[in-house]
Amino acid sequence: MFSLKAALEGCVAPVELSPYCGWVLDSLSGQLAEEITPSETSTPKQSTPLPKRASAEKIPPGSHRSSSPPSSTEPSETKENDHLSLLETKQEVVPAAVLSSKVAKVEGCIRLYEEMHRLKAKERLRQRQEEQEQMVRAAYAQASEQLKRFDELRELKRHQEFQELQEVMEKSSKEAQGQQEKLKEEHRHRAKILNLKLREAEQQRQRQEELERVRKEEGQERLRRLYSIQEELLQLNQQIDPNYRHKDLPRIDLSAYSNRGNQICGLVSGLIRSTSEKGFPTQADVASTERALQEMRGLISSMQQEITAALEEKKRKDEEEKKQKQKELEKKEQMKSQTPAPAQQTGEKQRKEGLQLKTEESIMQWYQQLQDAAEQCVAAFSEIVKKIKTNLQKAATIPVSQISSISGSKLREVFDKINNLLSGKPVQTEGQAVSVTQHPQGLEFVCYKLAEKFVKHGEGEVSFHHDSAFPIAVVLSGIWELHPRVGDIFLAHLHKKCPYAVPFYPARKEGTSMEEYQRMLGYEVHDSKVEEQDHFLKRMSGMIRLYAAIIQLRWPYGNRQGAHPHGLSYGWRWLAQMLNLEPLADVTAMLLLDFLEVCGNALMKQYGIQFWKTMFFIQKSYIPRIEAVTSSGQMGCLSRLKNFVQKCLRAEEIPLPKGILTPSFWRT
Repeated sequence: MFSLKAALEGCVAPVELSPYCGWVLDSLSGQLAEEITPSETSTPKQSTPLPKRASAEKIPPGSHRSSSPPSSTEPSETKENDHLSLLETKQEVVPAAVLSSKVAKVEGCIRLYEEMHRLKAKERLRQRQEEQEQMVRAAYAQASEQLKRFDELRELKRHQEFQELQEVMEKSSKEAQGQQEKLKEEHRHRAKILNLKLREAEQQRQRQEELERVRKEEGQERLRRLYSIQEELLQLNQQIDPNYRHKDLPRIDLSAYSNRGNQICGLVSGLIRSTSEKGFPTQADVASTERALQEMRGLISSMQQEITAALEEKKRKDEEEKKQKQKELEKKEQMKSQTPAPAQQTGEKQRKEGLQLKTEESIMQWYQQLQDAAEQCVAAFSEIVKKIKTNLQKAATIPVSQISSISGSKLREVFDKINNLLSGKPVQTEGQAVSVTQHPQGLEFVCYKLAEKFVKHGEGEVSFHHDSAFPIAVVLSGIWELHPRVGDIFLAHLHKKCPYAVPFYPARKEGTSMEEYQRMLGYEVHDSKVEEQDHFLKRMSGMIRLYAAIIQLRWPYGNRQGAHPHGLSYGWRWLAQMLNLEPLADVTAMLLLDFLEVCGNALMKQYGIQFWKTMFFIQKSYIPRIEAVTSSGQMGCLSRLKNFVQKCLRAEEIPLPKGILTPSFWRT
């Protein structure tokens, strides 16, 4: 490709004559030489310069080309001057007269030639200019195109560089984002691990606190157990009097028993002091004190057996003496039988042994007060509309149906629901908010239905599953302590369903129908049909078991400082009153067995020697009375009662009832 500079240099090149111009001049010069030859001799001096001029005319065309200036407008003028100088020279040589015609002719030809050459040169110059202009335009267009391509190439490179830079930035951004995501993921992972560690540490701390709390509770429980054992030991030790002298046995000595009892009390007191200094007693300490208690009980039993044996020996000797005297009297007097009437014998026997046909008047007054309170409660809520009654009844009875021994936390939830309802707080029942404040007598209605539901649970659930008596009883005991009205109405329902819980044997009054009297005794009568005896006994058993569980249990989260609203003293009174009444076939044996199985261990711990005296009385005196009124087909309950009493007296221990709630239950 040629550049713009080369194109412009071509435009200014000098105009050159054709090579034929030299030939024409040579021809003309030859003709002139031939014409002037004759005259050369006459004018030698004038012809001398002609060769020089001719030689000058014969200058090759290249010399003109080399001596021509670079300007494009001067070549033609230069050539014309050369021709003129040549003609002038020739004119100087040739005489003007001779050469005038030819010179004019030649000059005309030359002028014509010059004109033609000038026109051709002008045309060529014009063409050259046009070509140069076209070349310039082409070069300009090409340069423009090249500039465009250059701009496009530069734009492309810039775009590519920008694209590469953008790609690099995007790549670096993605890498940074990926690195950031990776860091975030690592941070989340570390946070998760840290949270797990914190959670584990918190759980470990809670477990440690729970273990420490359980350890303290168990330690406090063991300490309370030690104190109760010490108290019982001191009470038992007081029964051993070294100065004791029986009126019939003036020579009996109990000092050995007293000394051993004092030793046992001293050992237990020292053990309690040492454990108090260390903190809490261990299970081994409790076991040691229990062994000491058993030894003390054995000591008391041995002392009583010794006294009993001495009394029996004394009695035997007295009987022998009496028999001897009787024989002597029989010899002196005539044999005569004087037998009193049977009715007279029975009355005298009852008066002698202190049995009653009716319950004490004070207990019957208490019974009647509870029944009156229940009737007043029914009268109070009679004006409540049915819808409110339905909602309140559901709110009261559904939680009672949820009572179970699954876990302590579940039992506490049930207790809280019942307590909140009785406290006037709204509770959710089947998606509705229910409160006793919806009616002025709403609380009375809830108390009545709640007590009724507890009694139904006793005669239903407890009669089939004896273990269920304890979770029901502990909830009712806690509610009773906070809301005494519920307890009173519960007793009224219980006494109406099971009069033996008073204890009370209803008498048939004049004008009372047999069906009504059966209902008074606790039987269910439907369409003049009385329930079967087995079903009746099972219901009575469930209610007595529930009652026996209530009097010994307290809600563990309640106020420990206050007294039980219906504690063991009521159970002791029930047992004493029961043993003061004439037994009933089948019923009395069943009630005593259920009551002692559930509550015997608690009564033993509370009343000690007095309880064992009662157990001796049951074995020696009361069971034979039950046998006297029991037919051969009703001996099942009586046999179980006899075996239970004999086993307990032999082991000198009443076993814990099956299903009792242990401290570990409340941690579930």
